[in-house]
Amino acid sequence: MKTLNEIRSTFLNYFEKQGHTVVPSSPLVPRNDPTLMFANSGMVQFKNCFTGVEHRDYTRATTAQKCVRAGGKHNDLDNVGYTARHHTFFEMLGNFSFGDYFKTEAIPFAWELVTKHFDISPERLYTTVYHTDDEAYELWKKIGVPESRIIRIDTSDNFWQMGPTGPCGPCSEIFFDHGDKFWGGPPGSPEEDGDRFIEIWNIVFMQNEQFEDGSMRALDMQSIDTGMGIERVAALLQGTNDNYGTDLMRALIEASANATSSDPDGPGKTHHRVIADHLRSTSFLIADGVMPGNDGRGYVLRRILRRAARHAHLLGVQDPLMYRLVPELVRQMGEAYPELRQAQPLIEETLKLEETRFRQTLDRGLKLLDEELTGLPEGAELPGASAFKLYDTYGFPLDLTQDALREQGRTVDTEGFDAAMAEQKAKARAAWAGTGEAADQAVWFDIAETHGATDFLGYDTETAEGQIIAVVKDGAQAEAAETGESVTLVLNQTPFYAESGGQVGDTGEIRTEGGRVRITDTRKIEGVFLHIGEVVEGQVKKAQSAILEVDHARRSKIRANHSATHLLHEALREALGAHVAQRGSLNAPERLRFDFSHTQAVTPEELARIEAQVNAFIRQNTAVETRIMTPDDARALGAQALFGEKYGDEVRVVSMGQADTGKGQDGKTWSIELCGGTHVTRTGDIGAFALTGESASSAGVRRIEALTGEAALAELRGRDVTLSTIEGLLKAQGTEAVDRVKSLMEERRKLENEVAQLKREIAMGGGGSGGGAEAEEVNGVKFLGQALQGVSGKDLRALIDAHKQKLGSGVVLLVAEDDGKVAVACGVTDDLTDKVSAVDVLKAAVPAVGGKGGGGRPDMAQGGGKDFAGADQALAAGRAVLEA
Repeated sequence: MKTLNEIRSTFLNYFEKQGHTVVPSSPLVPRNDPTLMFANSGMVQFKNCFTGVEHRDYTRATTAQKCVRAGGKHNDLDNVGYTARHHTFFEMLGNFSFGDYFKTEAIPFAWELVTKHFDISPERLYTTVYHTDDEAYELWKKIGVPESRIIRIDTSDNFWQMGPTGPCGPCSEIFFDHGDKFWGGPPGSPEEDGDRFIEIWNIVFMQNEQFEDGSMRALDMQSIDTGMGIERVAALLQGTNDNYGTDLMRALIEASANATSSDPDGPGKTHHRVIADHLRSTSFLIADGVMPGNDGRGYVLRRILRRAARHAHLLGVQDPLMYRLVPELVRQMGEAYPELRQAQPLIEETLKLEETRFRQTLDRGLKLLDEELTGLPEGAELPGASAFKLYDTYGFPLDLTQDALREQGRTVDTEGFDAAMAEQKAKARAAWAGTGEAADQAVWFDIAETHGATDFLGYDTETAEGQIIAVVKDGAQAEAAETGESVTLVLNQTPFYAESGGQVGDTGEIRTEGGRVRITDTRKIEGVFLHIGEVVEGQVKKAQSAILEVDHARRSKIRANHSATHLLHEALREALGAHVAQRGSLNAPERLRFDFSHTQAVTPEELARIEAQVNAFIRQNTAVETRIMTPDDARALGAQALFGEKYGDEVRVVSMGQADTGKGQDGKTWSIELCGGTHVTRTGDIGAFALTGESASSAGVRRIEALTGEAALAELRGRDVTLSTIEGLLKAQGTEAVDRVKSLMEERRKLENEVAQLKREIAMGGGGSGGGAEAEEVNGVKFLGQALQGVSGKDLRALIDAHKQKLGSGVVLLVAEDDGKVAVACGVTDDLTDKVSAVDVLKAAVPAVGGKGGGGRPDMAQGGGKDFAGADQALAAGRAVLEA
């Protein structure tokens, strides 16, 4: 029996022998398509290759692409666990041709691999073609497929389109017949949705371009895009019709069963399947840099996690489960996807935290759901407003509520839910739509194709000569730009660093024989460096030679901040744990900002230790070393990589600092990171490091802000001045000053308590307007109304309790003013709460002092206002409630 890992290797090895380049899976977050939330097929990373705007150094490729379908257009979440083949995470094996081979080669490739290398019986295979694709039909016939098993399909199922316009073409598929023990018919029949005939291979013949008027023309570069779902083929080769019966999924299901002490095939079978599937998608998403959140990709991750947590709850599990299953997932898939192993600590911590948080609300949410169902007829749908209440109060996504109700045979009023959620859904769509890193205008691709990528010289110099190869104004290429015009210049080489990896783009100046351009920013698209600025003198023209000069002072500050982030990153990992990973950064001339994965605030003691450690490595003044190596070699040295970043065949590895507990070949290097940014020559060039802030950036992500060099020294000097001033005022130094501050704070606390007690005693003794402290009888009820000055709102509750005790039975209404703030409070003794409510009295009184609302309980309510001049009217309004 071929294992899933063996199937993956067989596929990639076969196509490698056929001249294909094995390309690693792209991240789940697309980098070249802003319309997609997640990569959902193998062709996503090659989209620009198919359209012709990008060319690579190979024309044949093969991949094992990780995919997620759990949000947006492609969303299988509702069905996962209840069917044999739906997943949120799956692997798509593919082979691709970019204008190299076409149908004549693609069809035999597929047939040979399936029938010979996977040894699938040809007698059990059916193929489909688009109804007008006679060429594909004849090729299948020629290869030996009987005409009775070549089916023409005349629907869009067998015609692929990238969109309403653009590349398109017919498809051809291979189906496997699992036998008559399963219900279903062949493709194209009324029973095609059954489980008997299962698609295992799909070839897209990208041969046409469609225009807005519906017409088509043949593409100059005809290409191949194929896909084979590894889970389906694994099920077939392992003698099952159920993807969850394959070796990999079975291992995860049994890990779930062992961790929950339950039968993997018993009553909880569906729960184990959901957990196994969701374990893969959540782990891979976290490894690729997605963190649980309230919108966009983070929200989809959170939905998947919470759905898994609910199914674990239904198995009777009381403690977080998912993180305990990660080691088994890494054992199964870590070799094929090393980023999974490297991110294991972060994955485990994130899953544990998120499941712990959700479990705190799960019981209450399910209780609320039961309450909402009480009184509904059997089988009646849950009102949309109730489903929204679950979402809004307890964070239950609609599909989680639907999943919980499915077992009771109920549905949800989705129209009602949609109405309540309209605004939030609009915001969510806006949050994720277009968040991929897409290429900009086609002009940059044209420049890249004509002239190639810009040669970056800025690691070694800040001044260089270059030739202007493009002048771009208003999104179009031009021959020249004049004084006062905004312009973007592209040169064949540059010392200007383009914004990337958290480091801001360089500024400076570009000079030609006849003009001068002030550069205000530098960016990069598809390897082309864009020098953005304004012509401040003369004219600049295409094809001119130019002198490029980076703002040296600004670059020096940026370098110091960037190098400091590397030292900071390692210090954070040592102080907080190996789960710490970079989740964003800013290296600007005036400051640095570093976001990292961590689930709780960093304590002042930890911050002090981190700051001291970074400064210790600065004082070491060791050389900052840079090497170019393969990504695998870099990771073998222990280099930290930012997951989700695209790395080429070679990467730049930056090392700094020496420590006995270090890494690298000698085991002595403190920090080793994959980084394309610019850095100082020696750590001592950073000068000094001062932390200025620590805060939450998003769920599971913390943010540190800091300064280096002169800015750090100024910050530290400022702290010294502040401390010296305090010591002078206290007439104490060092720890004596600390003790003195503590003593003063304790004295102040005692004095505040004494003042508050005196105010209460004065208030209880009388004084003020509005009837004094004497009670009167109103409609048979004792009523004490009093206006007080110099009494704060926080003291009113104690005064009311004292008055109530003194009255025995009655109503107390107090209006107090202190430091311009007006507070109103009402108390009712327990024997009267069934006759009069403190809330009613309060709400009648607060408008007179310019307040609104207020609330509390029948025996005690409190509100506020802003106009103490209305105190008497407020007391009168409260008295009127009793009179009524």
